[in-house]
Parts: sequence; C-alpha cells; structure tokens
Amino acid sequence: MVALHDSTLDSIKNNQAQLLTQWTAALEANGATRNLREQTVLQEARDFLQLFVDGLQSGSGGIADLEWEETRRFLEKLSASRAQLGHDSHQAAYFIFALKGPLFGLLQTHFRDDPARLAEQLWVISELLDTLGMHTIRTYQKTREAVIKRQQEELLELSTPVVKLWDGVLALPLIGTLDSQRSQTVMESLLQRIVDTGSEIAIIDITGVPTVDTLVAQHLLKTVTAIRLMGADCIISGVRPQIAQTIVHLGLDLGTLTTKANLADALKLALKRLGVSLDGQG
Repeated sequence: MVALHDSTLDSIKNNQAQLLTQWTAALEANGATRNLREQTVLQEARDFLQLFVDGLQSGSGGIADLEWEETRRFLEKLSASRAQLGHDSHQAAYFIFALKGPLFGLLQTHFRDDPARLAEQLWVISELLDTLGMHTIRTYQKTREAVIKRQQEELLELSTPVVKLWDGVLALPLIGTLDSQRSQTVMESLLQRIVDTGSEIAIIDITGVPTVDTLVAQHLLKTVTAIRLMGADCIISGVRPQIAQTIVHLGLDLGTLTTKANLADALKLALKRLGVSLDGQG
C-alpha cells in the first residue's frame, strides 16, 4: 500500500486555514449547508480537518483502526444530524467529498515538480476520503432507517384511535389493511384503554377495511380473544355484504363473534347489554 509522504502531511497541516476557506465555500455552493448556520458549518469543518490531520499523523493503515475511532464517531454524529435535518445522503457525504478539491489543489501546487509523487499522494488521499465518505453514507442510511421506522410506529398509533362512545363502551375504527404489525398495535392500544377506563364492551369497526381474508380474520379473532381474557366483550361492526360473502366463501369460522352491519347498530347492542335505555328508541 502506498504511504502518505511526510511533506504531504506537512503541507496539509501548514495550510489548514486555506483549506477551510475553500472547503466551506464548496459546501455552500453545493447546497450542503441547507438549514445550517454558517458558524456551525465552519466549526464542523474545523473539527473534522483536525481529526483528519491527527489520523494522518498516526500513520494508521485505514479508518477501521483505533486511531480513527474519534473521526468515525464524529462522522456518525454528523450523519445523524443531517438525517434529522432532512438532508439526503448526497448532502451528508458531500461534507467529505467537497474536501477533495481543496486538498488536490494544494497537492498539485506542492508537488508540481514531481508528477509521479503527485499522482501517488493524490491516490492515497482520494482513497482515504472515499472510505470516510462511504462510512458517512452507511451511517446516514442507518439513522434514516431508524427515523422512518419511528415515524411508521407513530403513524400506526395515530391510525388506531380508541374512542370512548359511552361509559363502559369503547370503539376502535379501523381504516386500511390489517397486517400483523398493525394488529399487534391495535391489540395493545385497545387492551390498555380497557384497563384504563374499566370498559365492559369494545366495538371494532371494520367499515374502512377494504377486504377481509383469512389473515385479517385471524388477527380479529386474536384481538377478540385477548379482549375477552380481559373480562370485556367485543362486537365487530361494519360487516358489509361483500365482506360477509368473502367470509362465507373462504369458509372462515368466526366462532361466537358478535357482528353488526354498522357502528350505530353495534352501539345500540352494547348499550342494551349494559342495561342502558335510550329515550325514543324501541
């Protein structure tokens, strides 16, 4: 492996101010500083450049070595902040790649009388910056995936609101497909609300569920079973003719499930079971 020449390191160390000015200008021109204060960008660039110089001075063979640990942590923190600011992976990685231009220009001036040495040192610096840039991208992707997962979980919670219709009666309107992950969220939310409110009846409204197949029916049955184990009763509302035909066609056994065509009918049944009499209702 080609080694970094001592004069290359000296040139970088002695020209850090020039490199910082050219580097931050390139970042600004590329849009990599969006939503960032100028002072923040300058401080990040200054900190990284010092870490970069320290890593070069260590003589380590690659960024996976212990000598580059602090640099890796810096880039991981930077990637996470860029992901949270909504920057894409290109903007995050460009923080590293934008340093290439100033460094290459510096080395071209320094080794202008030694083309062979210039080519050799350009390769060493380029390979190192590429590796650091790829580490930044990998870290960014992990952070972004974690952000997306958290947002999906939050959306799941928002899409399964448990509503108190009456003292002792809860309703959970479902909209969209009921998969395994959402079924688990539905069950946990509903059971917790039953405990919190001491409700005796839970109505699961599936009017907004486009189709009911074997998997959806199994999820519903598991949820109903869990509700009954909590000492409450359950009514399924929103069973449209198409869904009823599908259930029959699939030969699904919904056991002793109580079903109603709409939420209003389910509420009437729930109130009747609680012994509540509504004026004007037969």
